[in-house]
Amino acid sequence: MPDIQLDSVAGELQLQTVLLDAKVQIPSWKSGAVSRRGLIKRAKDSGARVVSVYAPAGYGKSTMLAEWASSEKRQVAWVSLERTDADPATLLETIAFATSSLAPAVEAVVADMRGVGAFSLGRSAPLLAAALASASSSFVLFLDDLHWVDSAGCQDALEMILDYVPTGSQVVVAGRGESALIARLRVSGDAWEIAAADLRMDAAGARTIFGLAGIDHVDDADLGRIVDRCEGWPTGLFLCALVARGGGDAAAVVGDDRYLADYLYRECIARMPDEMQEFLRRTAVFDRFSPASCNALLGIADARARLHEIEAANLFLVPMDRNRGWFRYHALFREFLLTELERAEGADAVTELHRRAAAWHEDNGAHAVAVEHLLQARDIPRAAELVAELGLAMYGEGQVMTVRRWLEELGEDVLREYPALVISMTWIALLLGEIRPGERWSRILNDLDVDSLPVEHRRHFESARAMVRSAMGERGYQRAIADAAFAMEHEPVTSPWRDQAIHLWGTACLLRGDDDAAWDAFEEAVDLAIIMGNPDTVILSEPELSLLAIDRGDWVVAGAHARRGVEMIEASHMDGYPTTALALAVAARVALHQGDRELGDKLLARGMRARIGCTYLLPYLSVRVRIQLAKAHVALGDRSAAFHLLREADEILHKRPDAGVITAQIDEFRAGLTAEPSTGGSVPLTPAELRLLPYLQTHLTIAEIGQRLYISRNTVSSQVSSIYRKLAVTTRGAAVERAVAVGLLGA
Repeated sequence: MPDIQLDSVAGELQLQTVLLDAKVQIPSWKSGAVSRRGLIKRAKDSGARVVSVYAPAGYGKSTMLAEWASSEKRQVAWVSLERTDADPATLLETIAFATSSLAPAVEAVVADMRGVGAFSLGRSAPLLAAALASASSSFVLFLDDLHWVDSAGCQDALEMILDYVPTGSQVVVAGRGESALIARLRVSGDAWEIAAADLRMDAAGARTIFGLAGIDHVDDADLGRIVDRCEGWPTGLFLCALVARGGGDAAAVVGDDRYLADYLYRECIARMPDEMQEFLRRTAVFDRFSPASCNALLGIADARARLHEIEAANLFLVPMDRNRGWFRYHALFREFLLTELERAEGADAVTELHRRAAAWHEDNGAHAVAVEHLLQARDIPRAAELVAELGLAMYGEGQVMTVRRWLEELGEDVLREYPALVISMTWIALLLGEIRPGERWSRILNDLDVDSLPVEHRRHFESARAMVRSAMGERGYQRAIADAAFAMEHEPVTSPWRDQAIHLWGTACLLRGDDDAAWDAFEEAVDLAIIMGNPDTVILSEPELSLLAIDRGDWVVAGAHARRGVEMIEASHMDGYPTTALALAVAARVALHQGDRELGDKLLARGMRARIGCTYLLPYLSVRVRIQLAKAHVALGDRSAAFHLLREADEILHKRPDAGVITAQIDEFRAGLTAEPSTGGSVPLTPAELRLLPYLQTHLTIAEIGQRLYISRNTVSSQVSSIYRKLAVTTRGAAVERAVAVGLLGA
């Protein structure tokens, strides 16, 4: 069993994989339970692509979905969503993992379900949607607890998945409230809805519930009063049955759902031994748990036996897999237990339990879950330390939004107390091309007083800050060179950021025109990055080596380095980050030089859309990206696009004018273009238009798109019109089709 192995080989197994597998297990359904076959049949027969089941906790949503899944003749996939899925990259990866058996195309794109911000919508979501649409047989995908993924990014990605569900297949979503997705689908007639009123139990259902609790004889009148007082609420009826089984008067209970639940839960567990009540309260700090995690949390050795006893008592324990290795409590019961825990043992006890839960998950490799527990414990020092440690790896996994959510939960006041987190917040903004947050956090970073830090941390912080300053180039290229040199000297050899410091030194050497020193630095950065497992530095450094080889006239060596850069993008699935744009642009140039027009076109399109985040926050990278993209367009005979890209570079240099030899390189390239006769060509979509483009795939209105992008309705309208003009189309659907055809959306 997974939990036993984790006890004996703590930290060596991939707990994250075990947890992911549990999330996609189809829950079992007891054939003797109250059946919802009528509701299920009507939903099936509706022909709606999407079935929405929404009601407060305790109405049997998950049970109904489990019954449906058990009776389904079509292929079935299941996802139990949770708070860690509230990141588009994680959500899409989880859905892809769950549905990989539905079609070979889905299995092929599982690893590609990464991205940041709008890029999840621009590439990952359409990839998965198209793969699901290719399924050769009908399927049903169940998404339980949809309320956990209510962020705008997640909802937009889900909308695209739902739009591509093939005829004969359905997606069934369940949550505590109506999703905005359903409101839009209702208008088009693509949604079938099941609400709380539909899930209420009548007397016949209540009698079945009492039978399941072991109460075979109950007076019709009493049962009627119980149904009326519970208003058909399934969990309330079951709690009443348990109270009756324990000798209490279930018919005398009154109150609203919240009061009723607390009263009945207390009645249900009051007769249990004190140690079992304590076990229930304390293990409620877990979202889901195994015997191993419970043993570690409580310092006991018999958690498996206790969980079997709880399950036998019908106390709202939900198995997460068929092997009964992982469990969760019914949501409302867990809320009650947590309230009881704080009431009985105090807030300090709750905090300590969350710390222990975090330690167990961290020891077993589930670091993201550990962070969630530390945040709930408000263990700020350890949470801050772990988030800082995880930032680089999670960036590489495409989960920048999760890191940002953690940082925002900690709050700005906390971040200011932990310089490593200010550095993380600054890098996130820089790497996503978010200008206002980037400028704001860089100011906060610059204003931090290094003398307030412990002596042993000062050099490390100053080195990290110097790397940010060097990349941003706000004070000119000479200061960027000095900052890169400082980082090179002071970043420890064993630091996971050492390869980045070396890469920045290579960039500094380029800025002052020392190509030989730059070559040595980039080669060293690549070697170290491979050892440290940091793909981003490889992706940034290999194209620089390729360009230096081109300058030497050695296209063979240039091709090898360009290929390695793109191969690392593919291997690490980092499409969409601005740090990939240079590698794609240089590889496009090499492909076109070798006469491979098809590959060159594809790489160039990917490079063009990757430049979205290449802003003046990273000026040297962003300008070099434009130069290489422009040269690739020239190789295609499209000088018009090249001029537009040079104008974008000019706008960056207007903000960061002191850019070393880059300014001369642009002037030289522009002079060459101007000297040749003018020819026709294309007008490329601007970064702002590319940022908007993925939203044309959704049913969002112009105003709603503006809200997503924090721009006015008029700006959206203007950009949409420009997109139509440049793509030579007149409708939203045609714009999407054209964008897919030219490689600006999808694969």
